[in-house]
Amino acid sequence: MKFKVIALLVAFISLIAACKSDEQQEFMRYYNGGNLLYKQHCQNCHGAQGQGLSQLIPPLTDSVYLKTNREKLSCLVNYGIEENVVVINKKAYQGSMPATDLPPVDIAKVLTYINNSFGNKLGLINVETVEKHLAACK
Repeated sequence: MKFKVIALLVAFISLIAACKSDEQQEFMRYYNGGNLLYKQHCQNCHGAQGQGLSQLIPPLTDSVYLKTNREKLSCLVNYGIEENVVVINKKAYQGSMPATDLPPVDIAKVLTYINNSFGNKLGLINVETVEKHLAACK
């Protein structure tokens, strides 16, 4: 009896997973990978909830900033920022951010995570988009 219940449960979970579209599955791969990368490369400065740090490090919670600067985000992550002023929510942040030198696929993952966490819902940023943005910022 237990085995039948377990088998039914496994079949049901498999059926639900199979119902996800290719786009949803791709999004989840990027998002989950980005979560791990964020923890490794970004969380120490930007915080576990993307809240930033006082006047020093900007938050990652402003969807308007992220959406408006979507084409620049790959460059910021890849090359960092050298003593620049960033204005988010009418608040100025001055400082630098180190370059990450992550491969484009990892930049796409971390940006997908940031753009869909901390109250943001801006969708997938795939590797092709990151490569296009990186080529434009050189």
